[in-house]
Amino acid sequence: METITITTEYIQLQDLMKLASMVSTGGEAKQLIQDGQVLVNGEPCLQRGRKLRPGDAVSYQNRTCTPAYAD
Repeated sequence: METITITTEYIQLQDLMKLASMVSTGGEAKQLIQDGQVLVNGEPCLQRGRKLRPGDAVSYQNRTCTPAYAD
C-alpha cells in the first residue's frame, strides 16, 4: 500500500487520486468515481468529494493508497 502524505485534516477522494497520480485530471477522477470503479475501504464509492483521513484506503485498478499526516 502506498502512503500519500497530507498536511490538512482530510483530503477529498478526487484530490487524493490526482496527488497519487492514479489519474491525470479531476475530470478523469470524476468519471471513474461516478462509474463505481474506485473503492474506498473495499466498497465502491460514488462521492468524489468524500473526505479521506489516515486509515482510509483507496483502490483503483491494481493500486491502493492511503493518506497519512506529515510528521
